[in-house]
Amino acid sequence: MSKAVRKVKVIVADDHVLMRNALSRLVGTLEGYEVLAEADNGRDLKDKIQQHLVPDIVLLDVNMPEMDGFQTTQWLHKNYPHIRVLVLSMLSDERTIIKMFRLGAKGYLLKNTDPEELKKALDAIVAKNVYLSDYVSGKLVSGLNKYTELDEKPVFLVEREKELLRWVCSELSYKDIAEKMNLSPRTVDDYRQALFTKLKVHSRVGLVLYAIRNALVEV
Repeated sequence: MSKAVRKVKVIVADDHVLMRNALSRLVGTLEGYEVLAEADNGRDLKDKIQQHLVPDIVLLDVNMPEMDGFQTTQWLHKNYPHIRVLVLSMLSDERTIIKMFRLGAKGYLLKNTDPEELKKALDAIVAKNVYLSDYVSGKLVSGLNKYTELDEKPVFLVEREKELLRWVCSELSYKDIAEKMNLSPRTVDDYRQALFTKLKVHSRVGLVLYAIRNALVEV
């Protein structure tokens, strides 16, 4: 008898009831996913998680009453870093997108996204912990320099660190990246931790943002 494959658990957080219900129904139809709960806002989400409804992914709006997407993402990143945040919002401005990624979001979609891209984003976040659509990548490129701190000091990177940054922006897992670089997974992990320290970031998304801002990759 074959063992049942565990489904990825999702909580949908959006203050618009019709949108939230529609998203929940859609996610429930996607192979490999199930909706654990719905939340009206960040505070409601926080209460549900603290009551042991802990998801793998939170599908999150930005504009919500009581506790918005910024506050919610920051709280999740601090208290439940293993929970991955996928933003689904009407807001398309560079500042909002960049801020959500810096707070710990793993992906950002607009609410006019089609179901196929939503599934693609969820799969990417499960597989490699990040999803950057062409649209969001373009916004990051045009906005990162604009909103980067002026006193940011240059960082010296060895060629292997630059190579790792370029691979980090691909679809590959860290294990696959190690094979491409002819290194052991442990060595790649050491390089990654060194980059976290040097660049003052805490996630793969932070590494991707740095690589884009410093033209180490083309998007």
